[in-house]
Amino acid sequence: MSITSASELIGMQEISKVVATTLKLMREYARVGMSTKELDNYGGKILKSYGAKSAPFETYGFPGYTCISLNNEAAHGIPSTRKIIQEGDLINIDVSAELNGFWSDNGGSFVIGKDIHHHQPLVDASKQILHKAIHQIKGGVKIADIGYLIESEAKKSGYRVLKNLAGHGVGRNLHEKPDNILNYRVKGNNERFQKNTTVAIETFIATQSSFAVELHDGWTLVGNKGGYVAQHEHTILITDQTPLILTQSNEIWN
Repeated sequence: MSITSASELIGMQEISKVVATTLKLMREYARVGMSTKELDNYGGKILKSYGAKSAPFETYGFPGYTCISLNNEAAHGIPSTRKIIQEGDLINIDVSAELNGFWSDNGGSFVIGKDIHHHQPLVDASKQILHKAIHQIKGGVKIADIGYLIESEAKKSGYRVLKNLAGHGVGRNLHEKPDNILNYRVKGNNERFQKNTTVAIETFIATQSSFAVELHDGWTLVGNKGGYVAQHEHTILITDQTPLILTQSNEIWN
């Protein structure tokens, strides 16, 4: 979305604060023994309290208010009463919503309780790579160059990236152009980030896989070669300097 007025910026700031707060509170609420459906219902109540509507539910008919992925699930995990959170689980929560005609998106992976399965290095790498990538973005920077940075940093840490999941434009819809903010460089892609536009930047850092594949439920994505994936995501406003991170209050970097 191109921001052309103060009211549009305020609209994006408001919905971004809603999804960021929801993600933060859901992360704090999650605990061992809880089902992912209970956690999702909690998130749904928060969104409703702000008058916001779940973006995946409204846009795609997703069976949940938020996407909650456990362990080997890479993305789009369906909240379920049968999925019980266990000590040391790798969990990802992705929250996107609409308020007053504006849409925003954010997400984060974290470990529940003690890191008995040693997922924290993967989580930390994802967070750090997102931070580095976002702080290199400004108007005129090539999208492919940010993809190269993300993949290069992942390799330095001993990981891979999922090549068929991407960040995207966001604002008046959940997904807008540019829809190809990939985690690797596509040669020949000369598209550049545009000043005063809002985009969702997200990492997909993997231990073994390079592509996400869909399960038979029609939603859940897993790695094509197994392993684990960490994702972190912020909605930002691109400027000619450091971007304005609209979902900063989710505190995924804390």
